[in-house]
Amino acid sequence: MKSSEWDVIKAAKEAGIPDPGFEIDKNTAIVITDPQNDFLRSDGVAWPIVKESVKENNTIENMSLVFKLAQENGIKVFISPHYFFPTDKGWKFGGALEKFMHSKEMYKRKGMLDMEGFENSGADFLDEFKQYLEKDNIILCNPHKLYGPQNNDLSLQLRKYKIDKVLMAGMSTNLCLESHTRQLLEEGFEIAVIADASGSAKLPGLDTFKAALMNLRMITSHIFTTEEFKEALKDAKL
Repeated sequence: MKSSEWDVIKAAKEAGIPDPGFEIDKNTAIVITDPQNDFLRSDGVAWPIVKESVKENNTIENMSLVFKLAQENGIKVFISPHYFFPTDKGWKFGGALEKFMHSKEMYKRKGMLDMEGFENSGADFLDEFKQYLEKDNIILCNPHKLYGPQNNDLSLQLRKYKIDKVLMAGMSTNLCLESHTRQLLEEGFEIAVIADASGSAKLPGLDTFKAALMNLRMITSHIFTTEEFKEALKDAKL
C-alpha cells in the first residue's frame, strides 16, 4: 500500500501542505506504543472497538514486519507499554477513556514488583511480536500512564542513545501514538509515522484513525506505509 491511497494524504497534497520528507539514518529509532494483547488480540478488552481499523490496516502483520526490518537493519526499537497497577484504581478522577480503561481493567498488572499472571494477560505483548523482544535492538521503557510519554523514561532512553529522529508506530493512533508524537516533537525530535503499523477505534460516526492521520500529516515530517518504510530502508544511511 502507498500512503497516497489515503484520502487525507491526497487532500493534504492537493491543498499544498508541505511534505518535508524523512531520511532514515544512524540516528533514527523506532518507537512503538502499546503492542499489547488488550488492543491486538481477539479477546482483548479494546478489540471490539479497534478491530475494524486493525483489519483494514493489516496492523498486526505490519507491526511484525516493522520489528523484523528493524532487527535486520540494526535499528533500535523503543517500546513504550501501558500498565495499570492496583494503586492506580485509587485515582479520584479521570477522563472518558481513562474511565473506560479502568472499568475494563485494561493493561491490568498485579503490582509493580509482581509478574504473577502477566504472561498471556491483556497487559502482555502479542505473541506474534515476542520473537523480536529479546533482541539486542529492543529497549523496553517504563510504562506510560495515560497517553503521552511525559511520565516514563522514553525521552531519557532516546537521548542516552543519541537518537534525534523517530519513526512512530503502535496503538492506538489517535491516543498514545499521537500523544507520544506531539510530546517528542515539542522536545525537538524529528518525527515520521509508519501509519499502517497502527490502528485505532472505529465506530459509527467515529473514525479515529482518519482523524489522527489528518493531525499527524499536519505536524510530522512524513507519513510512511510499512511498504514505503521497507523501500526507504534500501537508501537508508545506517
